[in-house]
Amino acid sequence: MAEPTFKKISVVGLGYIGLPTAAMFASRKIEVIGIDVNQHTVDTINRGEVHIVEPDLDMVVRAVVTEGYLKATTDPEPAEAFLIAVPTPFKGEHHEPDLKYIEAAARAIAPVLKTGDLVILESTSPVGATEAMANWLAEARPDLTLPQTAGEASDIRIAHCPERVLPGKVMQELITNDRVIGGVTTKCSETAARLYQNFVTGECVIASGPRVAEMAKLTENSFRDVNIAFANELSIICDKLDMDVWELISLANRHPRVNILQPGPGVGGHCIAVDPWFIVSSAPDQAKLIRTAREVNDAKPEWVIDKVHAAIGAHLSSHPNKTAKDVVIAIYGLAFKPDIDDLRESPALEIARNIAHAHQGKLFVVEPNIDAIPDGFGDAHMVSLGDVQADVHVMLVDHASFKSSPVPEGRIVDVRGVWV
Repeated sequence: MAEPTFKKISVVGLGYIGLPTAAMFASRKIEVIGIDVNQHTVDTINRGEVHIVEPDLDMVVRAVVTEGYLKATTDPEPAEAFLIAVPTPFKGEHHEPDLKYIEAAARAIAPVLKTGDLVILESTSPVGATEAMANWLAEARPDLTLPQTAGEASDIRIAHCPERVLPGKVMQELITNDRVIGGVTTKCSETAARLYQNFVTGECVIASGPRVAEMAKLTENSFRDVNIAFANELSIICDKLDMDVWELISLANRHPRVNILQPGPGVGGHCIAVDPWFIVSSAPDQAKLIRTAREVNDAKPEWVIDKVHAAIGAHLSSHPNKTAKDVVIAIYGLAFKPDIDDLRESPALEIARNIAHAHQGKLFVVEPNIDAIPDGFGDAHMVSLGDVQADVHVMLVDHASFKSSPVPEGRIVDVRGVWV
């Protein structure tokens, strides 16, 4: 069987990973068909515009759409390779992974698959998801052989290759970061590596199988989650002992083998806040430290909210003629990390919504990376940084524009160390 030439690639899911990946392949003069269920997303991309904030992405998308190398649609078309980059959310209250979007994507592309095609699952997934995807494809196309049964001689190649990029630097890191590739067979891995070598300058590292590749991505983010939990727990301890956690961490980090991270309002995003639970779901009795770290980070927003209420109380104590309705609060930042517009799993957003629901007075929100305040904020108002006048100031996200701002007058709740 002849190996595919990769003249045409399809990317299923045009979100924060799918669209940059599609644009990167298209920038190498490869025809790319982007698939998304959202018609607005499809229409936006076909105008050469983008629906997400990511440095340099808009420029690349505009160029490849204009040149005819990238087209978006809601209906799958034949291609030599299919990359699935759809969400993997939770279901229920126990953080069980939900593979419904992966299954839907697999069944959507199944009718257009042909002998020699490559299917790669890029979505960050629990262990076993790639095998599940391969089985769904086999069910939908019994006329084609899959590697889980036919081995190296299969009609279709299957692999897992998780994204490993940092929001805000996606276009750069897609190129320079190493890629971990776990094919169902050696031929699957080699074919996937050849595909990514169209633009990846980092090493395409082949794992022993898709389960190891899946676990590698989960492990990377769980490692970071554990380290963030240590910093967040330190901040709570220092508050209890009336210490400055920023000073403490700065001093401890002078040790040549210590590098403590900076605490914050919790952990957000669709990776670090989610992936550790996939490990816990696979080995609940063994993943004790990973579970505890998740619980520490998930509890941090409630601690921040308590600090805001304490600041309100302190302000009222010094102004006995006022009531809670007279207190003006300003919240700085809603995104899950600095200098992006991504609100997914954002602890800052959770904190801000909680304050909006509980506070009787005015609430101002400063978030320079979005155009409108999200749902669930009642009568809160978005304002620019220079227009803030408030009694209580809550720093949640250390956007670059905030770092150069002077310390405001009033009560301060700063969980990112911007004004300390």
